[in-house]
Amino acid sequence: MSQFDIIGEQYKKLPILINSANVGGKTYIVTGGNTGLGLETARHLVKANAAHVIISSRKISAGEAAKADIEHTTGRKNAIKVWQLDLMSFASVKAFAAKASELERIDALIENAGVMTDKFVLAEGHESCMTVNVISPFLLAALLMPKLQDTAQTFNTTPRIVMVGSVLAFQANKELEKGGPENILANLNDAKVADRYPLTKLVQLYATRQWASLYTVEKTNVIMNMTAPGVCSTGLAQDTSAATRALIGTIRFLFARTAEEGSRTTVHGVVAGNDSHGRFLSGCNIKDWWVPTWAKNEQGLHTQKQLWKELTEILEATSPGVISSIKSVST
Repeated sequence: MSQFDIIGEQYKKLPILINSANVGGKTYIVTGGNTGLGLETARHLVKANAAHVIISSRKISAGEAAKADIEHTTGRKNAIKVWQLDLMSFASVKAFAAKASELERIDALIENAGVMTDKFVLAEGHESCMTVNVISPFLLAALLMPKLQDTAQTFNTTPRIVMVGSVLAFQANKELEKGGPENILANLNDAKVADRYPLTKLVQLYATRQWASLYTVEKTNVIMNMTAPGVCSTGLAQDTSAATRALIGTIRFLFARTAEEGSRTTVHGVVAGNDSHGRFLSGCNIKDWWVPTWAKNEQGLHTQKQLWKELTEILEATSPGVISSIKSVST
């Protein structure tokens, strides 16, 4: 995979792969669904006649504004619900998961919410980007696995967990190496660490691949994949420095898709098949060959397993049994 592959894909017209036949009557959760990619993902789902689309937002008022916008553009009322979720708070994640577990079904959890910032801030004892982009999303996914598996069994379907990633992950390997061979996440809890957003997306990539290797579709009846929407015009970089915003603004001016175009890759993850499990999706196709060799070779697999060990220790400390109790449908 080269920069030319990434840039070239920015100009491709992407299909919308969801419709009433494959999402109609189903229930979806979109974190960060009040703006940007999340908003457009939710809009696509409502247009395709999903029965219920739950969008999360840190501020209910922002979510309600998004709901009104979607209802206005789609003409559908009562399909959208707005729930509060703050990924900087494990208590908020647990409360959200408890509420979601009471739903009749969940057909996909779309982990779209994320943060990009240059500031070093701790959230739940960890660097805030790592908490929001990695730890909390995997906590939410694990907490909702029982409901996802129940949906699979009750409705004879295969629910998805869609992690919204980024090709920026592929530029963060040198920064990740600074964490050392052990205690990687703890060592990266440092104000001097650079490239925080790409770094979290690399950790997210490793964690997604390790999850998929441990919890296969055959064992769980749940697919987890990762989608990369490409460079899109969204407000993601609003909390970065002026210099960073200027750089990103230039890149977006030259290459960016609209948020709606980028969301087409996200909704592809919602209907992608078993072969997408643990895979990297971009441009509405499986692009696992884009994942660099260094992330898949022996050293990469060692790093992947070590990061998973550290991540699951955090998750188990936060919610005992959340990982160890994930069940196999074959047992």
